[in-house]
Amino acid sequence: MDMSQYLEIFIEESKEHLQNMNQSLLELENDNNELGLLNDIFRVAHTLKGMSGTMGYSRLASLTHEMENVLQSLRSNELKINGGIIDILFECLDTLEGYISEIEKTGDEGSNDSQGLIVKLNGIMASDVDLKDQVILSNEVLPSLHEEAINIEIEDFSKNAIEKASLEGHNCFKLKIVLSPNCMLKSARAFIIFNTLERDCEIIKSNPSVEDIEDENFDLSFDLILISKLSLEDIKKEIDSISEIDEVHIQPVTINGPAFRMESVQQEESTGNQEEQERPGDEKRSSKSKKPTVGKTVRVDIDRLDNLMNLVSELIIIKTRLEDIDDSGKKNNMNEAIEYLERITTSLHDAVMKVRMVPIERVFNRFPRMVRDLSKELGKDIELFMSGEETEVDRTVIDEIGDPLIHCIRNSIDHGIEDPETRRTLGKREFGTVKLVAYPDGNSVVIEVEDDGQGINIEKVKSKAVQNGLLKKEEAEILDDKEAVNLLFHPGFSTADKISDISGRGVGLDVVKTKIESLGGVVEVQTAKSKGSKFVIRLPLTLAIIQALLVNVGSEKYAIPLSSIKEIVTIKASTIRKVQNQEVVLYRNTTLPILRMNQILQVVDSNQGKEDLTVVVVRKGEKTAGFIVDNLIGQQEIVIKSLGKFLSGIKVIAGATILGNGQVALIVDTNSLL
Repeated sequence: MDMSQYLEIFIEESKEHLQNMNQSLLELENDNNELGLLNDIFRVAHTLKGMSGTMGYSRLASLTHEMENVLQSLRSNELKINGGIIDILFECLDTLEGYISEIEKTGDEGSNDSQGLIVKLNGIMASDVDLKDQVILSNEVLPSLHEEAINIEIEDFSKNAIEKASLEGHNCFKLKIVLSPNCMLKSARAFIIFNTLERDCEIIKSNPSVEDIEDENFDLSFDLILISKLSLEDIKKEIDSISEIDEVHIQPVTINGPAFRMESVQQEESTGNQEEQERPGDEKRSSKSKKPTVGKTVRVDIDRLDNLMNLVSELIIIKTRLEDIDDSGKKNNMNEAIEYLERITTSLHDAVMKVRMVPIERVFNRFPRMVRDLSKELGKDIELFMSGEETEVDRTVIDEIGDPLIHCIRNSIDHGIEDPETRRTLGKREFGTVKLVAYPDGNSVVIEVEDDGQGINIEKVKSKAVQNGLLKKEEAEILDDKEAVNLLFHPGFSTADKISDISGRGVGLDVVKTKIESLGGVVEVQTAKSKGSKFVIRLPLTLAIIQALLVNVGSEKYAIPLSSIKEIVTIKASTIRKVQNQEVVLYRNTTLPILRMNQILQVVDSNQGKEDLTVVVVRKGEKTAGFIVDNLIGQQEIVIKSLGKFLSGIKVIAGATILGNGQVALIVDTNSLL
């Protein structure tokens, strides 16, 4: 049975459950007496155990099972919650996220063992709960089975295999597995059992046969003989993690002459423990794993899909109407049909855009935990305030914006916010504050990361820039504050005095700038000494369809994104001056840098001899520049197409679009030019 068809659903739902667990644990840490939160966490662990057991992921199921035991004791007041228990539960959450991440990449849980965490969880239980609640393998717990209890005939082939395995140090077991009477799909449940066991074991015999089990030609039980380096305890744990199993009977066996004899459970346990460190199944697991085909998905409100379907229906109607207008048809009818078609395509575009839009909450959800961990690591008391989580952005933006925001928040906590003692000295609240805000602004989304820390030390930035050879001392002295702050985005630049796990390596803010600009956005920094800093990130709502101004440069047509255009003006060629080898013009009492697009794009200049020049004034944050073009064609909605991997290194061009007449127009990357 192929379970890969359910893999995508399993991964998506597991991520949601783990996010809910993360949120509940954070809230529980602040309010230990909230029983509802414990119930929520328990439900998530229970659901994950069932899901992972069904999919055959035994490590996930085993860890969530042990978490359930602790959570149940907390719910029933047998245990009292404290910071230590919450820390261990967070460790479990991180491990579960690691398993899901590995499953998403390879289809397998990987070789990471959670045995250390399980020992910690059992240690919590052992401190306050009777050990009878834990699984103890002994003759009292294991059913005392006679050989005839497992009804399986041993052939010569099986005997030879067991004898050879024993000589090589492997363990041999006979199993009887009894399924629950409520099990609806016996063959599917049997498949999961086989799949789980075959990761670390070799099944050499089954009764009834594998074919009969696949065809459900058996009652509720079946018998197996298997060979493994795992101990009896480990195998029982693997099977116990699978749901809808009523009983599991295990007998260690060996060959002594022609007959089988049963060995003591205690002896098998010690043998298993000696071999446990080798875990050959881990190598076997990685060699058998295949990378799953998991596509990117987005959940869509059904109303949005209904609207999309209605618009497609309208499109079919107008298509039929256009077909019915023959050559003798009136021109008015054709014009009406085209206008109607234009309205539908515009509505269709809006509907498709809404389908692609997802709330930015998906990114924001990961930050409360990160802030909690960083505040503990740095010994700082920090409160995180988030707003605007419902703001919607394109799915492509959501996938890319996470890392830049992580860098900004880490930078605010490490460099910006002072330690509690320093804050007390300065008359500030002991708790530092980080605000994460998102809101729509026209065709853009603005994300702000603000802290109430010490602000950016401008003099220290200048000093580091001189020390690193980015500036001469004379240049640093005349540099204004805004230009000095922009030095922080230079690759390899850091103001940290020592390198730590959090900062000091100079690979933070330059990554932020590069990533944001690759998304067509801009990032700015506002800072005030002793009051704090604010990173303002402005991103386009979508990366697929934009409004653009089409212009002529020589004989070619180019598109300039409308969102980056401030205005269009005409200047006299005689007013252009050169300052430090850069052409500028005095425009509204400010100096405006001039860029000649024909030189940048390497096309023939058709403006030679002209006195009146058309200039498109483009902005990036607070920076502006004037692009000299030959002619303006007009505003148009364009679909952005990638240039492909062979032309990906061209910095001046952001992409291309196909015009109505079939011609290709290149899209100018204004950010890189500025």
